[in-house]
Amino acid sequence: MTKISPEIEEDVQAESLLSVSADVSFSSNCFPKYKLGPENQIVEESKEDSKGLSLKEVVEKETVQLSEQHKRLSVRDLASKFDKNLTAAAKLADEAKLRDVASLEGHVLLKKLRDALEALRGRMAGRTKEDVEKAISLVEALAVKLTQNEGELIQEKFEVKKLANFLKQASEDAKKLVNQEKSFACAEIESARAVVQRFGEALEEEEKNSPKSKTQDVERLVDEIQEARRIKRLHQPSKVMDMEHELLALRTQIREKSVLSLKIQKELAMNKRAEENKSCLYVFDGSEALGSHLRIRPRSDTAPSLSKCSIQWYRVSLDGSQKEIISGASKLAYAPEPLDVGRVLQADILSNGQKITVTSAGPIESAAGLGSYVETLLRKSSSEFNVVISQMNGQDYSSHSNHCFNVGKLRIKLCRGWITKSREIYHTSMQLCGVRGDGNAAAKSLFWQARKGLSYVLTFESEKERNAAIMIARKHALDCNIMLAGPDDRV
Repeated sequence: MTKISPEIEEDVQAESLLSVSADVSFSSNCFPKYKLGPENQIVEESKEDSKGLSLKEVVEKETVQLSEQHKRLSVRDLASKFDKNLTAAAKLADEAKLRDVASLEGHVLLKKLRDALEALRGRMAGRTKEDVEKAISLVEALAVKLTQNEGELIQEKFEVKKLANFLKQASEDAKKLVNQEKSFACAEIESARAVVQRFGEALEEEEKNSPKSKTQDVERLVDEIQEARRIKRLHQPSKVMDMEHELLALRTQIREKSVLSLKIQKELAMNKRAEENKSCLYVFDGSEALGSHLRIRPRSDTAPSLSKCSIQWYRVSLDGSQKEIISGASKLAYAPEPLDVGRVLQADILSNGQKITVTSAGPIESAAGLGSYVETLLRKSSSEFNVVISQMNGQDYSSHSNHCFNVGKLRIKLCRGWITKSREIYHTSMQLCGVRGDGNAAAKSLFWQARKGLSYVLTFESEKERNAAIMIARKHALDCNIMLAGPDDRV
């Protein structure tokens, strides 16, 4: 084996170093540490990355953060976020370009280093030559590793470019949304201004068209107030008190006259209807109030038989301007319900093509004590009534056991002990009204359609409880924006 002297070794190292170009830039001051694995593969020793996360990890982290936060951001914040991420993606693309330059410099460096080692191998012999060949294999393995890293870098560049295009499109969409919302807001503001302007114009027109009598009354009241103030300033409390007593007496007289006027109007209407009914062949039999049971009966024996006539009941306003059909009320008798209070009941009888109209003498009156009873029940969260199921889905119910009819603020429940037969919240398909038949217990019964396909006829212990249950259920349903009435009723 030939021994190489130190002088020759220094010359060889000097020559090999001189063959490397001076325009190569190194990323660090020390050569990276590698070791050979199986089949002469280079295994890079693990070391902590002091530069932070890699490009791929940064992209994945930003994507996850956007996915988690996009639901909580407003349109304007989302547009700002997309702009920031677009800038970050552009910055990452610039860094990828710098890495391309560094990768190119690495290939140039490895090529020149391999050429230098090849030149050195031709001059060496023995063990030193083997070391040079080992170094050449390491350089070739480094070149392979660098090529693999370039492939990964190309993939990362593609993902960064894709993300940048996505963020750019999202930023444009967000800006469009901002402009659209802004235009919508401006349109709403203009609409509100137009509404306010129309209201102002309507008020001005109403003030211009107001009757002169109102202006004169206001001026007279102003004069009286000024006179009262003048009297007070002149320290004449006795005169002020006399005026106050006089005003109080006038108010009392006006109130009494108003009550008397309403009573006279009601009596006139009743007399008028009584005169009309005198010539009628039929008349109502029963008290015209809640809890009663009105029945049509013939006034004379010459009247046609009611069994051969068709009947329809109506509720009519006091002035006769509104007439509503009571669906299902086509029998000889009818039990008034809370909807009929303050209205006149009318029945049309058709016999041999001739229509005969029978009208109640006055409006239906409320039952005594019913209002205070309902107010007491409304203070509770729910009200319970003992009932018996008479019919279910139009068929007679065989069992006559007692059930509990619970009317709550949000739902109605029908149960027997622990067994619940029906429990429904207030909804548009629910119906509740008095029974519109001629049975003896019609004044104590109500019809309840819990839902489509399920209906009950419930009989209460008294007429008062039946009417109170109807009024409470309608009050709670109205609080839920639901109108409870009978089939085809117009409320």
